[in-house]
Parts: sequence; C-alpha cells; structure tokens
Amino acid sequence: MTTSNDPLVKKSNGFRKFLSWFLIIAFLGIGAFVYWKYFFVFGEGVKSGYLNYAVKKGNLFKTYEGKLIQEGFGSAKAGVGISSNEFVFSVENDSIFHMLEVNSGKFFDLHYKEYHGVLPWRGNTRYIVDQVINMK
Repeated sequence: MTTSNDPLVKKSNGFRKFLSWFLIIAFLGIGAFVYWKYFFVFGEGVKSGYLNYAVKKGNLFKTYEGKLIQEGFGSAKAGVGISSNEFVFSVENDSIFHMLEVNSGKFFDLHYKEYHGVLPWRGNTRYIVDQVINMK
C-alpha cells in the first residue's frame, strides 16, 4: 500500500502534471499555427485588369477559379523576355463567380484577400476575390 509520502506517487503526479500542461500548450500552439496559416488574412487589396477566364473545376472539391490579365508588361524571370502580368485567383461566392462568368473579357476591379495557405474547399490559390468593385 502506498501513501502520499511515497516518492513514487510524487513522481507520478509530477509527470502527469507536466504531461497535461505540455499537451495543453501543444494543442494551443497547433491551433494558433492553423489559424495563422489558413484563416488569418495576410493582406488585402484591389487588382485591375481584363478577365481572361472564370471556371468551376476540381476533382473532389469544385471551386471557382479565374485569371485577370493586367495592363502593362513585366518579366516573369530575369532574362526570359517580356510576358503579361497575370493575377490568378479563387472565388468563394457563387454570385460573384456568375457575374465574372457572364462578363469574361471585360475590365474589372476586384477586391481580394490573401492568405498564407490554401484550403482545398476554398480554392486553388492563396488569393480569394470577395468583391467586384467596378466593371467596364
């Protein structure tokens, strides 16, 4: 029979306390990392250009994707030459996607949010368009 003065009981209680605190801190750390990676809005802004395409695609999760061709030219890589500036994005909202889909080729000002990571049900890119500001 063991008593509360037994050294084995004290070691066992100390290890349990350490383990429980370690697990709590680990879960909080993992939760904070997941929030930062997938749900924290890293940046937001507006991109303008001509809508090249808007499509619904995906194997398991059907997501809305689009590409905006921005005016001007830039170099994708040093020494490669001139290429057009492209903004590839995803859309979560059905009504925004349908507006883009029927107006392909027009000039748009799109408000977007940028995340650190990609969730498969949110889209294929880190850039999520959440508002059409202007269409010409």
